[in-house]
Amino acid sequence: MHCTRRGAGRMKCMRCAKQATYHITEVLPEERFEEVHLCEDCAKKYLSQPHKKPAPAKPVDVREPGEEVLAGPTCGKCGLSYLEFRNHGRFGCAHDYDAFKGELLPLLESIHGEVRHVGKTPRRLPRTQSDQVELTALRRRLQQLVTEENYEEAARVRDRIRELENG
Repeated sequence: MHCTRRGAGRMKCMRCAKQATYHITEVLPEERFEEVHLCEDCAKKYLSQPHKKPAPAKPVDVREPGEEVLAGPTCGKCGLSYLEFRNHGRFGCAHDYDAFKGELLPLLESIHGEVRHVGKTPRRLPRTQSDQVELTALRRRLQQLVTEENYEEAARVRDRIRELENG
């Protein structure tokens, strides 16, 4: 068994709703591993009973009234449960994105602050289509002037390019 403690983890405890700070790797037969993510309180209980493992996650449909579903949803194509994804950090197939969407959105929001990728806007983005056309022509003209060693005119073209780029 290998136990690590991380203070700023983003996983939830497998037994309660607190943040998991202990990440325990159990070595199983046949060269298999099982990761257990627990909060400090649950980890103390778990480690004080070394032969007991956390209660296995129940299938989504089998639960008592008011009991939280630990395994989460399961992919209909590959059969991977959300708990297995959390433990291994890998999807089983491309359909898992849709199957786990409800669980992934809050996770992505906590990591990135957003759930939609916007990307970066180029610093030198021309404001209009006509500016874009003019910039392209000016850059070609600048290369031509430098090749011709007409540095005075090239400096004027360079200044106009900067003017367009900076708005």
